[in-house]
Amino acid sequence: MRGMDEMTTAEESDPGEQPGAPEVLDVTDPQIRVDSLRRAAEALKEGECVVLPTDTVYGIGADALDPLAVQRLLMAKGRGRDMPPPVLIGDAAVLPALCDRVPAAARDLAEAFWPGGLTLIFRAQEDLTMDLGETNGTIAVRVPDQDAARDLLRITGPLAVSSANKSGHPAALEIGDALSQLGTSVAVYLDGGPSRIGESSTIIDFASDDAGKVLRQGALSIEDIHRVAPDVVPLDPEPAEDAGEEPTEETTGSEDGAAEAGEPDTAGSDSAEPENGEAG
Repeated sequence: MRGMDEMTTAEESDPGEQPGAPEVLDVTDPQIRVDSLRRAAEALKEGECVVLPTDTVYGIGADALDPLAVQRLLMAKGRGRDMPPPVLIGDAAVLPALCDRVPAAARDLAEAFWPGGLTLIFRAQEDLTMDLGETNGTIAVRVPDQDAARDLLRITGPLAVSSANKSGHPAALEIGDALSQLGTSVAVYLDGGPSRIGESSTIIDFASDDAGKVLRQGALSIEDIHRVAPDVVPLDPEPAEDAGEEPTEETTGSEDGAAEAGEPDTAGSDSAEPENGEAG
């Protein structure tokens, strides 16, 4: 990792390009956290990408209302618009502004497990001005259980956040992991220490069924889910991985990128791609 004296503020550039060395800022020290978060918020407002700690894995974030910033995020990860990132929010109260409707089971799960390792997919509000990629009218949402992340979200509003790693590579559990993979494609790295959970969020689709269906099993177990919402459909069992195969973002899910798992087609949505779970 570069020394702190080499960290400089990145200048604006075309999506995917980021001249100059990124800033690495500490958010574990309460005395400097506020300044670090303000600097990150400034970078996000300028359309840059920021790496932030979450409870699951580190995430790369961009202003969810800035299409160019979201494109910069996707290019940094090496993925296309067919794998749209999920959205992190600082409080569940924001949910009605993003989603067309929140079924009772989803509301109960959010009340029980937010903030935490649970990503919920809904039909997006028709007038929502977010261009996250090929979402087919859906949006994946999560409230992270990490104080610095939520403090940042309260400053910036909703952020598009995916796991802070190159697509197909292991999720970043420490700031150095993210820096080594994403380098100068990110303007500011917020160092919150090692990830507490280190496992991607569980993703449940409520866009195609009010009862809910698990698209990716992650930090939250199906037993915990069924204690609150007994009708949620469990994840279909998958064949075991080949012996000796090294887990990657696609096989383990990185976190909340949640909606990164580009696979199950939730009502045509990629809002959740059991790939990297993302930090989202």
